[in-house]
Amino acid sequence: MLPQVAAVIAFVGIVALFRLDRDGARVSKAIWVPFVWLLIASSRPISSWLALSGPVNNGDAYVEGSPLDRNALTLILIVGLVVLLRRRREAHKIVSVNGPVILFFAYCMISVVWADYPVVLLKRWIRGVADIVMVLVILTETDWVGALRRVVTRLGFILIPLSILFIRFFPALGRAYSRGGSPMWTGVGTDKNALGMICMLFGTFLLWRGLSTFSDKATKQRTRQLVTIGILFGMILYLLLVVNSQTALSCFAMAGTLIVFTAISPTFCKPLFVTSLVAAMLIASFSVLFLGVGGGALSSLGRDASLTGRTDVWRTVLPYAVNPLIGAGYENFWVGERVRLFEHLLGGLNQAHNGYIELYLNIGWIGLMLLGGIIVSGYRNIVRHLDSDREITRLKLAFFLIALIYNFTEASFKMQSPVWIMFLWAVMLTPVSSRVPQRAEMSSCTVKELYFGESETHSGQVGAWNTIRQT
Repeated sequence: MLPQVAAVIAFVGIVALFRLDRDGARVSKAIWVPFVWLLIASSRPISSWLALSGPVNNGDAYVEGSPLDRNALTLILIVGLVVLLRRRREAHKIVSVNGPVILFFAYCMISVVWADYPVVLLKRWIRGVADIVMVLVILTETDWVGALRRVVTRLGFILIPLSILFIRFFPALGRAYSRGGSPMWTGVGTDKNALGMICMLFGTFLLWRGLSTFSDKATKQRTRQLVTIGILFGMILYLLLVVNSQTALSCFAMAGTLIVFTAISPTFCKPLFVTSLVAAMLIASFSVLFLGVGGGALSSLGRDASLTGRTDVWRTVLPYAVNPLIGAGYENFWVGERVRLFEHLLGGLNQAHNGYIELYLNIGWIGLMLLGGIIVSGYRNIVRHLDSDREITRLKLAFFLIALIYNFTEASFKMQSPVWIMFLWAVMLTPVSSRVPQRAEMSSCTVKELYFGESETHSGQVGAWNTIRQT
């Protein structure tokens, strides 16, 4: 009886959070498309939910996939493409100024030439492109910041309370055992690391949103929004502290520090200070994890020198790299005979627990260099907005930092990973949120002016942004 009562209370609470969070943002119904995509990406496959069983992480299922999941995701992708077709001018402008991202996905597609399982590659590449489609659906909204705010916040309203409900009252859904036999809390995720990841991302977002709302005295229903954000943020902190995902907790702490510092004063938003802080966190994380610097830092986090067996995984998989230069093909390393081999050697793992090694195995050094191009150009895009679009840029910095550090010990530079999706959003050149030109201004507004918030002409200037359409 108690679980049923708890479920009713959770349902009422979720509905109340939705009603309390009315923010007045002018967004279209199209945002339900990325909402559903991210809802699945941040929890479990549809087939797993319908089975009404605990998390499943089977190697064969990973390779073959589920027809139900494939058809459902394809349908979502088609709807997203229809939305972008109606907004093709806006979408084209965004795509045309994000060359490094397009080049990366183009190379991943080209790797079908040497992949052993080209059909598998094509399926996963389409899902990878779908991540970009979902980002574009949000960015082509007239009030795209409001759309992003609504999508991410309401994902948190569903996933975080449900995680607590499952853990406390429905253990068959919210708890599991690790490969070593240790009990773990999974909530709506597939394992404790997945639960830690969504808490890290939503917690970072809510911290940013809470500080922005608090500093904006003119916000309507400011107190109500702060109370709503505070309730959900408290749930996230609770899960982060008990789920035992130290990578997620550490990344959240560093991203939170970055957000708080850049919110204190405009002085801390200067490119030199921000770059120094980001570099310091990256160097410190790398040194502690891989160089043994910091003495008992790992021990204080409950980790040993092997990073809970991750270094053994790296030593095992690296000798099996198919081709150091070009890799095995996009998402093709953990397929076929290697899956069965690592089932024996690693107990069924289907990732390298390091995003950079994972990319190296799949698309080689060329792929890593293309990722480096995205990182460098993306960071330059972010820093350029520090003066003209400070609020949203602070959030981009946080998600950028999270992705780089999180992938030291988890493989999340991959299709349908929330960390990867938010990283793509962070590094992409996007419309300036604080100064959306009116229709009368469009004829003289260049793409450079719209994206950078400054007047700048150049010989290769792209045409004007003709209209911003609201579906």
